[in-house]
Amino acid sequence: MSTSEPLVFNPFDPDFRADPYPTYRRLREEDPVHTSILGPKVLTRYEHCSAIVRDHRTGTDETKSNVYAEWLAQGNEPLMRDENNSAPFLMLDPPDHTRLRGLVSKAFTPKVVEGLRPRAQELVDGLIDAVIATGTGTMDLIADVAYPLPVTIISEMLGVPTEDHETFQGWSRELARALDPDIVLPPEVLEARMRASEEFSEYFRGLITKRRAEPRDDLLSALVAAEEQGDRLSEGELVSTLMLLLIAGHETTVNLIGNGVLALLRNRAQFEKLAADPSLAKSATEEVLRYDAPVQMTMRVAHEDLQFGDFTMPKGDMAILMLAAANRDPEAFDDAETFDITRDDARHLSFSSGIHFCLGASLARLEGQVALATLARRLPAMELAVDRPEYKENLVLRGLAALPVRF
Repeated sequence: MSTSEPLVFNPFDPDFRADPYPTYRRLREEDPVHTSILGPKVLTRYEHCSAIVRDHRTGTDETKSNVYAEWLAQGNEPLMRDENNSAPFLMLDPPDHTRLRGLVSKAFTPKVVEGLRPRAQELVDGLIDAVIATGTGTMDLIADVAYPLPVTIISEMLGVPTEDHETFQGWSRELARALDPDIVLPPEVLEARMRASEEFSEYFRGLITKRRAEPRDDLLSALVAAEEQGDRLSEGELVSTLMLLLIAGHETTVNLIGNGVLALLRNRAQFEKLAADPSLAKSATEEVLRYDAPVQMTMRVAHEDLQFGDFTMPKGDMAILMLAAANRDPEAFDDAETFDITRDDARHLSFSSGIHFCLGASLARLEGQVALATLARRLPAMELAVDRPEYKENLVLRGLAALPVRF
């Protein structure tokens, strides 16, 4: 982007979606507290973003913001999360956030997740075997590897039948927009998301009924047991939590693997390093998370008047924190625009921080490590089959709709 062009943050622009990083760089340098077309301030420096996500005096419930109050004053209807008006705990503040997160956190501890590594390896090898067996020497990295790996693992954790995995793809595409702020989305997107939510809810209610009758050793059965205790989890909260776990549990990892393969193939020397030394899988995954974050942004609402360096955040104000921009801040990272899988610095904000630190971070890291290392080791001749791959239209999430490769 030429510095002579007007500086506008427009996440709906297809050119921005294809490569937002020149815009992020200009925002950091020229207008780090940017008044956006969306309304809230847009912050792009690591100093601001890191401090705000760690501060317990901010929250993620947009209905507590001045922006939401103004939205209602314009005659808009109050937000309906689902038929029970239950929001995922990602979008709630304590005490509800604390209670709901606590019910599922034991399933995602690093120790428990590490036990899934052999299964992840088995799945990745099986997916690669399948594309090799076609004999075409080509695949869509997203459809053939990046999507089926995490959706299979989270489905197995929840206890979702294997035969139902494919039915989630259409729903998840719409429901992934649930991470985007409702008040900036057009009505047709909200309507499509609501339809998907209703269909998803109906499916899970049927599965909940089965688990009540015949509990199993899975996360769904454990959550049903908590719901039956009454004071810990309502049915509406149970359904919204299951939807969050299934969508957030795979959609972001699809992006991590897709963005990672794209970055590796565009930086061939890095791909060859990983192919030659699989022990770099851990640092390579962290570098992908920093360099091209699957979750580009988050938002916070001030619960009281706050000051973060030179940025004032009055009570009720909402700020959009561009995590992906902060991850390339040269004030925080040396040679920040360079993709380097040997970088020994995992201070990126791609999993946020504070009480809203990503519950599934350990699982996403494991899946990314296994997928990236195995692809590089088994398909060392892999190369891009397109110059400019297509991205999905999400605002918060950054991920490829498809990634054709030759191997």
